[in-house]
Amino acid sequence: MKIKFIIFVFISIWLALIVRVFFLSIKSNSYYSRLSLQNTIKHEQIAPVRGEIVDVKNRPIAINKLGFKIELAPHLLLKKYKNEFNEEIAVLLKAFPTLNKEKIIRNYRKKDSYYNHNFIDVVPFIPYKKMMPVYLMLNLRKNIKIVPAPKRYYPYKNIAAHIIGYVSRANQKDIDKDPLLDLISYTGKTGLEKYYNSYLQGTPGEKEIKVNANNQEVEELSYKSPDEDRKLQVNLDMELQKYISKLFEGKVGAIVVMKTDGSVLAAGSFPNYDLNIFVSGMSYNMYNKLSSSLDHPFTNKLVHGLYPPGSTVKIGLGLLYITSDLNKKWTVNCTGSLPVGNRIYRGWKKHGHKKTDIVKAIRESCDIYFYSGSLIVGNEKMANALSRYGLGKKTGVDLPNEFIGVVPSRKWKRKKYNMSWNIGDTVNESIGQGYFLVTPIQIAQLTSLIATGKLATPHFAKKIGNKEYIPQFRSVLSKKELSLLPVIRKGMYEVCNSPHGTASHYVHSKVVIAGKTGTAQVIGIKEDIKKRKQEHELSYYKRSHAWFTTYGPYKHPQYVVTVLVEHGGHGGHAAGAMVSKIYDKLLELGYIKTKK
Repeated sequence: MKIKFIIFVFISIWLALIVRVFFLSIKSNSYYSRLSLQNTIKHEQIAPVRGEIVDVKNRPIAINKLGFKIELAPHLLLKKYKNEFNEEIAVLLKAFPTLNKEKIIRNYRKKDSYYNHNFIDVVPFIPYKKMMPVYLMLNLRKNIKIVPAPKRYYPYKNIAAHIIGYVSRANQKDIDKDPLLDLISYTGKTGLEKYYNSYLQGTPGEKEIKVNANNQEVEELSYKSPDEDRKLQVNLDMELQKYISKLFEGKVGAIVVMKTDGSVLAAGSFPNYDLNIFVSGMSYNMYNKLSSSLDHPFTNKLVHGLYPPGSTVKIGLGLLYITSDLNKKWTVNCTGSLPVGNRIYRGWKKHGHKKTDIVKAIRESCDIYFYSGSLIVGNEKMANALSRYGLGKKTGVDLPNEFIGVVPSRKWKRKKYNMSWNIGDTVNESIGQGYFLVTPIQIAQLTSLIATGKLATPHFAKKIGNKEYIPQFRSVLSKKELSLLPVIRKGMYEVCNSPHGTASHYVHSKVVIAGKTGTAQVIGIKEDIKKRKQEHELSYYKRSHAWFTTYGPYKHPQYVVTVLVEHGGHGGHAAGAMVSKIYDKLLELGYIKTKK
């Protein structure tokens, strides 16, 4: 009986083994064939070349320099390959003596692991001319791979830096949001480079290759080209851009030169910086110097600079006044001050403007007129109208992370500070002070609204690939407001052309323009101070910001030019000559066809 049991067990084991061998060799053949195929066929993504950015006349403003990156085979840090690793490093340093050995090793260690079987980037960029003499020698080495890798380059360097933006190496946070960046390595960080990043970076291609057990390529089975070289054409004219940059030398602030349809021909935030330092990398000392500057060169003041609008807001409030509780014939007797509650609010002109209507109030920037009007109209109507005119909200400009600013109101103050609104807040708001904050691009948009009657969306893009950008407008004004716009325009005309206009002594353009000056205080002035210091008597950082926003030609509005000079004092004095030269340049370049 025991012998039979042993024979049974023996036969059962052998039958099980025979069945298993049959399953593995016959039944599972197709499965393991597929598995084997997967082990020997490799799919590789091909990084697309980033699209170029060109100006309105097809001049390149963001291009790619031809070059190569160097990769090393994985696992060379293992003990048995250590000599090979050191040999490859020595070869690279002999070919390119300026390379940093420690940096190459550090880059390699970051990506090397038992689980990584792909070549590792150790040198991100070698220019084409430097690579060519040693290309064949390096390419023949089994542990070194030379891969085409264009590098972003900005030929105009610091010109329009905040608008164009820059690309730099993607960090882990960027890669988590867009896994494609693990392949591309670089991504748009600011400006147009960031806003249009997904378009400019393209989509990767793919190739299917057969590799051997050593991960060496045997055969290319298929190839799909990447979707790349996507061109972005913008409205910027780099000749005009260089001109405004020269005009702004030594000043801090912002300029917008915009068509009344919202197309931005030139714009700048000053001071600026060379965009190329972010692609190649900068020293700690250079970064520390730029980041600690009180003039904030890294801040794009066009969309991130928040300033009190000062008297520039009077063109919007003036329109509200004469179309709501007041009318165009309403006047005040300006004596230079106005008692409100237990405080006296003073105007900028000590002895006042005497009898003042809306046109004179804009022409001579009469504070008392706007103080008095605000007490009748009230904060709620003021805040609602200014918001409708585009302040306190995004303009929609195609730059990243646009700030909205502040149009102060009862609700806003309660939510922000848990404080009640008082009548002094209303008075301060009427001259663009107090809690009021705007960006230069918002003031340019408001000026365009007064010039045309429509709220245009500022935009830099002209052509995205083959698709033309279509200007966008919103109708935000009532019929009554539209009908009384000429009254506001007349006041703005007299600002620049009447003997008593706040900018008339500083405007000397061949083009007839209309505008509004603004002097936005950055420090409070105590009520008991009888004699105010002149702007030039104050220390630099205590001087007011100077605004001058304009449109022209007056009878046929085509362009808006808005200038903000930080701590520039009076708007007309600080920016009048600059604005005049910009309109003359527009005339010279053929953008303006008529002077009137």
